Amino acid sequence: MAEPATSSPVMPEPERLAALRLIRSENVGPVTYAKLVARFGSAAAALEALPELAARGGARRRVDIATPNAVEAELATARRMGARFVVRGEADYPPMLLRTEAAPPVLAVMGEAALFRRPAVAIVGARSATAAGAKLARLFAEGLGSEGHAVVSGLARGIDTAAHEASVATGTIGVFAGGLDRPYPPENRPLMRRIVDGGGCLVTEMPFGWEPRAVDFPRRNRVVVALSMGVLVVEAAMRSGTLISARLAGELGRLLFAVPGSPLDAKSAGCNALIKDGATLVTEPSDIIAALAPLDSRAARGSGLFEETLEEERFEEPGESDCARLVRSLSTTPVSLDDLVAHSGVEWSAAQVVLLELDLAGRLQRHSGGRLSLLP
Repeated sequence: MAEPATSSPVMPEPERLAALRLIRSENVGPVTYAKLVARFGSAAAALEALPELAARGGARRRVDIATPNAVEAELATARRMGARFVVRGEADYPPMLLRTEAAPPVLAVMGEAALFRRPAVAIVGARSATAAGAKLARLFAEGLGSEGHAVVSGLARGIDTAAHEASVATGTIGVFAGGLDRPYPPENRPLMRRIVDGGGCLVTEMPFGWEPRAVDFPRRNRVVVALSMGVLVVEAAMRSGTLISARLAGELGRLLFAVPGSPLDAKSAGCNALIKDGATLVTEPSDIIAALAPLDSRAARGSGLFEETLEEERFEEPGESDCARLVRSLSTTPVSLDDLVAHSGVEWSAAQVVLLELDLAGRLQRHSGGRLSLLP
């Protein structure tokens, strides 16, 4: 598969340290990180600009910037565990992630990063899986793995565990909701070790020492989906968290597959609803392999399927009234950037700077689809 044209083999250590410091700093998320680096040219330069930008955005106190010592301690933890950090722009960064909005700038990886360059399918489903559901997850994972596909899942109980176990021998990717040293659920520690020893890999965007919270699991699901060409839902109730992954598949342009079930089975209600809404009904691995074949051939020809599309960011110093006009145009109701710019009359390039300042001051909230709102 074609590598992104912007990739480099290994980032110099000072730049890696600056990248880690920037993404670990207060109010800096993946979108803000990307815009800061685009504006200032490097993570190191962005770090220097953070205090002034946050102050201009109305921060009531000095922004908390990750210290070199804190990041060095995290690097030491990674080395002890046999893990490493991969920064966006390096050759080991997952190509599929480059094509997604809000791609994590830095990933902690343990295991074989070459697996990221194989065509992958996410297998997700109920944590309280039935015996039949677990058997189906294993059947699909084995079939996909035997045809050269990596299997991606979130290391949760139930369907995730069955999919990982069935694809250890062929290549599986486990995505954490917390730090690599904080696996959840704890009983899957032996499975995680088998994944790494078997040529698979474990990955997270969260810092070492980070205990997963409820809000972190949808973020984990986004990475699971983003790493994959398609998403298979095996078992899901109507109000299942698994349906978040199905929604993300649509947002990120991934193919969505679902295994049908009895209308009398509540654990199949979510899958049946997805099929009604347009998900592809599948009953065996060959159904997915056939649907993915055109995408596989595009990647093999180097057509750009896995390459990053870079859009040039324009930044213009805002005028004295621009910040006030933009803030007056925002509320706690999310709005698109296009609508915000049109309503406020602030030039696009100047609005980018104002939004960065508000973001770093902790006054802005970013939503899916690029929508924005003021924090209450």
